[in-house]
Amino acid sequence: MTPQLITLYKRWAQGGIGLSLTGNVMVDSRYLGEPGNIVVENEDDLNALSQWASAGSLNGSHIWMQINHPGKQSPRTISKHPIAPSAVPLSGSMSKAFNSPREMTLSEVQDTIQRFINTALIAKKAGFTGVQIHGAHGYLVNQFLSTHDNRRSDQYGGSLENRMRFLVEIYQGMRQNLGQDYPIGLKINSTDFKTDGFSEADSLAVIKKMDSLGIDLVEISGGNYENPKMMGDGDVYFLDYASKISQLVSVPIAVIGGFCKVESMIEAVSTADVSMIGVARPLVIEPDLPNQIHTGTYQAASLPD
Repeated sequence: MTPQLITLYKRWAQGGIGLSLTGNVMVDSRYLGEPGNIVVENEDDLNALSQWASAGSLNGSHIWMQINHPGKQSPRTISKHPIAPSAVPLSGSMSKAFNSPREMTLSEVQDTIQRFINTALIAKKAGFTGVQIHGAHGYLVNQFLSTHDNRRSDQYGGSLENRMRFLVEIYQGMRQNLGQDYPIGLKINSTDFKTDGFSEADSLAVIKKMDSLGIDLVEISGGNYENPKMMGDGDVYFLDYASKISQLVSVPIAVIGGFCKVESMIEAVSTADVSMIGVARPLVIEPDLPNQIHTGTYQAASLPD
């Protein structure tokens, strides 16, 4: 935690944002997704976390802690021996940045599930108004869901029901410990854009399952480090899929990706049948973007490539 981080989320809350998602809070200090990640394993930094939550809750805003584990997507400069559902290395242009993983033991799988739950409990105690399970972008939860990455032969591999067991047990453990009224969200890929990976049909089945279990919000994204569609080119991507999903489940659906113009934001929530939109890069440039939209003074940000 740094004072600058607290100031940043304070600025966004004062700028009119409805919900801030913290992004990549890690559950295990041995495995980080990026250099400098915040790790929440215990209550040692509870006071600083409380300051962060308080800053992000100003002006009626919500702040949810996004909880994550990178699995094999832990850079080689950080992890000499990353872990994953199966010992399947990354491929593609970015593969040299990552060491090959080893397959997690059953006890490691169950320990990691408990770590997600423990971090969520600390988030609630610190005052965060909700949590989000990061199940997208090729990180560990996504790896368990993917037939390409998950080649296990135990209860956490094989059928889709088994491959989603890791996610389901994380959610159920959180729900049991956090209570029925505490918001728990899920970030999930529409697809991994790989022929042998996590497909749209898989995604729909997982979302339906999580809907039936009582998840409070599902955020749609897509891709991973091998096919980084989440770093798209400015088009409003994932919107069609999110719109289709929202008609099939009762859980509110949020969509991210390429929202820069007010007109596209309005269209998404008024005609595409999604409940929320996510905005990232424009908020970095204009931290009071929501207030500007309300007052009619916002001009679409000119974003760098």
